[in-house]
Amino acid sequence: MRRQWNLKRVPVQMVDCKKIDMVHRFNCHLLSGRGLSSREAEQHENEDNSISKTKHLKKHQGIYTGEKPYHCLDCGSSCRTLNNLKVHQRIHTGEKPYGCDQCGKKFSQSGHLVRHQAIHTGEKPYHCLDCGSSFRRSNELKVHQRIHTGEKPYHCLDCGSSYRTSGELKVHQRIHTGEKPYGCDQCGKRFAQSGHLVRHHGIHTGEKPYHCLDCGSSFRTSNELKVHQQIHTGEKPFQCLDCGSSFRTSNELKVHQRIHTGEKPYHCLDCGSSFRTSYNLKVHQRIHT
Repeated sequence: MRRQWNLKRVPVQMVDCKKIDMVHRFNCHLLSGRGLSSREAEQHENEDNSISKTKHLKKHQGIYTGEKPYHCLDCGSSCRTLNNLKVHQRIHTGEKPYGCDQCGKKFSQSGHLVRHQAIHTGEKPYHCLDCGSSFRRSNELKVHQRIHTGEKPYHCLDCGSSYRTSGELKVHQRIHTGEKPYGCDQCGKRFAQSGHLVRHHGIHTGEKPYHCLDCGSSFRTSNELKVHQQIHTGEKPFQCLDCGSSFRTSNELKVHQRIHTGEKPYHCLDCGSSFRTSYNLKVHQRIHT
């Protein structure tokens, strides 16, 4: 006897996406395995599963519509799927269910654990075709390639400066906001960048771990050593486009360029005189004292 299916038909809006046809054929395959003929399976898949299919289609269409119906009660963020919301909520709960069996470090997402494990294996499968540098993540390679392309997609709305990464922009914006989230536990001085705090700590410890092989001078940071070594090499990589003068550091070039621009950003509060460098202002203020 031919089976009868007393089910209500639900119209399904189809989109131009191969994924929908794949779901349809897979469901028919499963129903054929239950003893239904291909035709019955086709009918059953179209009727009995139409409600479920509409549900999955709607969920899938969220990719194209941008719909995010799942909302976080803690911060108001919206997510496309319930699972995405569940993962997001771990930010608030602090839950980190994925642990590294090498060092014990825990993560809120399995993908973050996989990425972390490359630290232990040393694997760097993403290679730059321009310079041969290797990276653990495709995103790291993408950011690196901007060195070669010159792309700086992140722009400061306050001054128009551009940066290669959102992190660099965030650090730069602290110039405008005055934010200094990193504080010294020795003297209380605060800094906009963590690296500046680390460098500052050397003042208290007296540690100078970077040594010049030419003269034996020691420095607190690798950058200070690099700048110093230019004394021995004579290298002056920063060149003025206006007059051709060359300088050892970008800061020296910046100060020099004020000769051409006329910029004098340092002002005396006593008489209003302006100066190109903070040192010149300091010397001038002795007149008033």
